[in-house]
Amino acid sequence: MSANAPVSRSPLLVWGALAIVYVVWGSTYLGIRIAIETLPPLLHGATRFVTASLLLAAFLLITKGKAAFTMTPRQFGGAALVGLLLLTGGNGMVAVAEQHISSGLAALLVASVPLWLVVFRIIARDRPALLTVAGVLVGFGGVAALSLSGGGEEAGTTGIVVILLASLSWSIGSFISSRIPMPPNVWTASAVEMLAGGAGLAVVSTSIGEHADLAAVSVRSWAALAYLVLVGSLVGFTAYTWLLGNAPISLVSTYAYVNPAVAVVLGVLVVNEHVTAQIVLGGVVILIGVALVVSTERRAKKAPAPAQAGETTTSPQSA
Repeated sequence: MSANAPVSRSPLLVWGALAIVYVVWGSTYLGIRIAIETLPPLLHGATRFVTASLLLAAFLLITKGKAAFTMTPRQFGGAALVGLLLLTGGNGMVAVAEQHISSGLAALLVASVPLWLVVFRIIARDRPALLTVAGVLVGFGGVAALSLSGGGEEAGTTGIVVILLASLSWSIGSFISSRIPMPPNVWTASAVEMLAGGAGLAVVSTSIGEHADLAAVSVRSWAALAYLVLVGSLVGFTAYTWLLGNAPISLVSTYAYVNPAVAVVLGVLVVNEHVTAQIVLGGVVILIGVALVVSTERRAKKAPAPAQAGETTTSPQSA
C-alpha cells in the first residue's frame, strides 16, 4: 500500500474498520486494568499472547497451508526480537505500570511512541521536517508535565517510570522492525512476534516468582483476558491490517491520537478512574504534538512508498 493510497473500499467498510481500531485498541488499557485485578500482570500477558499466537497460527495453517510459514532463520529471529521488544518489554511493562497508575494516564504516556520514532530517525541521521521536530518538542513537553506531576494522581513514580520504559521498548521494536529481516507474510510475522513475546513474559514471570491461584481469579478478570485475546489481539489487529491495504495511511494513523482519548473515557465510565486537570492538559499537549508529527510526516511523503512487511507502528496494547 502506498503512503497516500486512496480509499479502495466502501467508505462504510473503511469507517467501520477504523471504528473497531479506535474502540478496541483504546479499550485494551481498561482490559488490562481489569485482568490484573486478580491475575499477575506478566503471567496474564504471557497467557494472552501465546494463546493469540496459537489461534492465529491455526487460522493461517487452515487457510493458507504450510506455505504461510515459509521463512528463513534470520526472518524468524527478526520477528522474535521485535516480539520481545514490543510485547515482553512494551506490553509487559504497561501491565506492571497499571498496578500503580490509571489506565487513562498510561494510555496518554504511551501516546509518546510516534515521538520516540522521530528521535530514533534523527539518531540514524535522517532529517525530519522542522514541523516534525516542533511536534516532538511539544509532545515531549506534555510527557514531561505529566511525568513530573504524576498527572495529579496519588501514585508513586514507579508507574510513570515503568510506562515510559514500556514506550521506549515499543518504539525501539517499531523502529527496527522495518530494518531487519522479517517473515514476508505479515500475519506470520505477527504470530511469531506474539509467540516470542508471550514466551518472554512467561520466562520473566517465572523468574520473579509470579503465580496465580486459579480459584482466586475472578470471572471479571477471566472475561477481560478473553476479551484481550479474541478482540484486542485478533479482531483489532485484523481490522488494522485490512485498513493498511484499503485506506489512506493518513486516515489509519489517526488511531495514534484517538486511542488515548478512548482509554481515558472508558476508564472513567467503567472503573470510575479520576481524571485530573493535569491529565487533561498534559494529554492535550501530547496529542497536539503527535497530531503535528503525523500530519507533517504525511505531507512530507510526496512519492508513494510500499509498506515493509512486518513494520509495526501500533501502540503497546494493539497486538
